[in-house]
Amino acid sequence: MGRRVPIVSQGDLLIASVQEELSDSDILDMQTRILEEVSRLSATRVILDVSLLDVIDSFGTRMLCNIAASVSLRGARMAIVGIQPEIAMAMVLLGLTLEDVPTAQNLDHGIALLRERA
Repeated sequence: MGRRVPIVSQGDLLIASVQEELSDSDILDMQTRILEEVSRLSATRVILDVSLLDVIDSFGTRMLCNIAASVSLRGARMAIVGIQPEIAMAMVLLGLTLEDVPTAQNLDHGIALLRERA
């Protein structure tokens, strides 16, 4: 069931695109794969695109923060892009935050954000 999230590289940039709801084990697999690709390709920037998600629960939110922290420990920066307005409102109402993980509206803004923080 692994490999449900495509990860593509563009130079030192990795882009992981979540295209469907993921189980907890899929999210853990995605974290492992992102870290493996950061190491294998010496990536310094990672974008996680969640624009196709309709829901992010507390475990998913926590794992997004964990993925960003893990990526940071490998010397790369990560941004999450495409959080839908309804999801953003629900996360705020439920008290779920992405702590210090930078976010952007779309892929282009995410790439620009990571370039600025270089």
